[in-house]
This record gives sequence, C-alpha cells and structure tokens, in this order.
Amino acid sequence: MGNRLRILRKTRNLTQEVVSSELGISQQTLSRCEIDITTLQIDLLYKIAQYYNVSTDYILGLSDNKWTTE
Repeated sequence: MGNRLRILRKTRNLTQEVVSSELGISQQTLSRCEIDITTLQIDLLYKIAQYYNVSTDYILGLSDNKWTTE
C-alpha cells in the first residue's frame, strides 16, 4: 500500500508537505502511511482515493486497475 501512495505522489511531482496539507493531515502521518508503519483509517483511505482519482482497491493493492469500474 505505502509504495503505491508514494508512486502516486511522486508521479505528480508533489511533496509530502503539499499532499498532507491538502488532505488535512500531518506530513508525519503521510510519511508513516507511505512506509507502511501505520494503516489508513477508512476516511483517510477514501480521501486519498478521491485526491488521486484512483480506486481504494488500487491503493490497498487489491487491484492493479487504478480506476473504479461501474
């Protein structure tokens, strides 16, 4: 999960400071998620998926498909 979060952020050339600020979390929290020290709360998982416009399953590593299917 953490690696996917880091890749999503880096492919958009964003810093942890920018992303964490826009998500309303601390930079330390984002960093801990990106290195798999902590797990995501469901509300933060949803917020990150919306921010990057990807599916929650992609973030969790349950799917390689970034986009939600309807």
